[in-house]
Formats: sequence, structure tokens, C-alpha cells
Amino acid sequence: MAKRDYYEVLGVPKNASEQDIKKAYRSMAKKYHPDRNKDNPEAEAKFKEVQEANEVLSDPQKKAAYDQYGHAAFENGGAGAGGFGGQGFGGFSGGAGGFDFEDLGDIFGSFFGGRSRSQGPRVHQGDDLRYNLTLTLEEVAFGTEKELKYKRNGQCKTCHGSGAEPGHNMKTCDKCNGSGHVRVQQRTLFGMTSGIQECDKCHGTGKIPEKECHTCHGTGLERETHTRKVRFPAGVETGQRLVVREGGNAGANGGIFGDLYVYITVAKHDIFERISEYDIRCEVPLKMTTAILGGEVEVPTLSGKKKIVIPEGTQNGKTFRLRNEGIKYARSENRGDEIVEIKVETPTNLTDKQKEILREFDDSLDNKKNYKKAHSFKDKIKRFFSKFENWESW
Repeated sequence: MAKRDYYEVLGVPKNASEQDIKKAYRSMAKKYHPDRNKDNPEAEAKFKEVQEANEVLSDPQKKAAYDQYGHAAFENGGAGAGGFGGQGFGGFSGGAGGFDFEDLGDIFGSFFGGRSRSQGPRVHQGDDLRYNLTLTLEEVAFGTEKELKYKRNGQCKTCHGSGAEPGHNMKTCDKCNGSGHVRVQQRTLFGMTSGIQECDKCHGTGKIPEKECHTCHGTGLERETHTRKVRFPAGVETGQRLVVREGGNAGANGGIFGDLYVYITVAKHDIFERISEYDIRCEVPLKMTTAILGGEVEVPTLSGKKKIVIPEGTQNGKTFRLRNEGIKYARSENRGDEIVEIKVETPTNLTDKQKEILREFDDSLDNKKNYKKAHSFKDKIKRFFSKFENWESW
């Protein structure tokens, strides 16, 4: 069953203010709260729906993603507010081998005798990964599902990520007594100081294997080729990224997976040019005779061939707008437009006979009647230079 529009769920318009959304949520949550609707599964489902809608619309970043891409922004493992964005992502680091604020706490703790922010055993998060993907304009126009295949650190299949040899358990680290941290003393400019640091034996987990796994040597990690199906909504652009939750490296010793960041490039098309978010342009060469006499020509669209009528006397650069032949909107079945721009082609490599025919044809034309723009331009030039002639005579 398709999800309802979040604005519809809360009963607010798409231009509703933050205050209006908050007010509507409180009203709907009160109406469908389980405590007020005991033994009513339908009310409970609506309450969850209201909560989900509020979670997105009350967050400016998530709301912006939803307004542009609809529910598709939150597919692929709950991309959430990070589903699509620009190039502002600041790097790829996880808990294991990366740099985080807990590390800052340990640094200051060791220098000044303070305590790190986290004193319990640490759960490692694997590093985030980057995947560069090129999509065709056709894929962008209608949305597509791609199967991504890449190398990553997965959980060891022998020990299932624990780091312990099968048949052996994890035991409390004998260096930190299971806390994941140890107190150390260090000589500094201020004298001897003490602080809390991550235990280097259990790497902050508080546990060590009775016997290390023979495959991963106690890390819980094993290199693997991972395959993941990812859905890309219509309308994505070069430079945007999609976050696939838990698509990155596994954390050490049973830690959580990092994320996969898919950076998108839209390939240049041989026929169409994207001129806006949903509109495309196509230059169509037109024979001079067809431009003069008019006729019917076939033009390409993303959906197939389409015929358009060329009026008599069509000039170079004239455009035709083909409605609903552009890129599909992310939140509806409507599409942008295709702009067809006519490029009148002058024939080349003419024979002497053909040239003679054209000269006779040109002689038969009335400049004032048949070349209105050229005639008008010539009159403007005459008026312009007549000013200088009058000044010289004066």
C-alpha cells in the first residue's frame, strides 16, 4: 500500500509554517493516541503515521528532501535527511580507525587529568564508503534501480564478527576490567598528569576473545564483495548524493556498519540537453525547403518519436514546446517539457544547375514582401547613416 502524503496526514498545506505543523501534529497525536483509543488498532496505525509525518516535516533538512523527492528520499535503508544533498559532505570517518569527539575527550583527559565523555565499553562503527555512480539521462528522467557491487570490510563469516574462534567465548578484558578504558599517567609541561584513555588491548569494547579467530585474527572483519540494490528517484542531478544506511564497512568486533555515500554524475546525452530541473532541449536540423514550404517532421523524445507540424516560413531558432515530454517529477506522475529548437540547414556542395535555379528563384522574390526582416533592417541602417550625412551638410 502506497504511503500517504505527509502534508495530507497532518492536514496542512505544503506552505504550512513550522508553527502550523507543530499545532497540527499535537492535535492529531492527541486524537489518535493509544491511551485514548484502547483496543483500536486503526487508531494506533494512524498515530504512528502522524508521528512519522511529523518527524520529517518538523525537521527543515528532512522537509526539504521530502518536498523535492517525496517518499523516495527516505528509501534505501532510511536515507532520511541525508538521502539527497549537495556536495557539502565533509569526509568519511567512523568509530573504528576514524576520528570522533570521544577521541577528543581522551586527548584532553590525558593532558589535564579529566575524564573522557564516554566511560562505558565502546561500540565501534565502521568507516563510511564513497561510491561514484554515473546515470544516463533516461534513468534520471524516469527513476531507476541499480545494483551496486563494491568491496568493503564485512563481518567475518567464521566468527560472525565477534573475533573469537568458534567454540570459544568472549571474556572480560583483563587490562581494563571490562570498562573499555584505562587510567594513564603522562609527563607534560605542567608536570605529571593522569587521564582516561581507550584500552589498547580490547580497543574500548571491554571484551577480548578467549582464543582469536583464525580467519580474522580477532578483528571480527573480513574483506568481501557486497551487492546492494538502490533505488534512485527521477530528477536527480550531478553532484547530489544518496546515503545508503549501513552500506559501509563493518565495525570491528561486532560493531555497527558505516554508511555508503553514492555520488551521482549524469552523463552527457548525444541528443538531449538538460536545461532545468525537469525540462530538456533538443536541436533539430531542418532542411531549408521544409522551413520555407512547411511540412511535418519527426523529432525524438525520451518516450519515442513524435511528429510536429512545421509552419511555412519557419525561421532558424524557432522553438516548439512539447508538453509532458521532459523529466518526471519526483512526487507526481507529471513530467517537465521538451523544447525543440529548429536549426535551418543551408544546403552545401551544390551543382552549377542547382545554383542557377536558386538565383532564378531569388530574382523572383520581392525583398519587401518575402524578406520582411532584412528589408526592415535595411531601412534602419539608412536612417542611422542619414544622421551623419545631414550633420556633414550642416
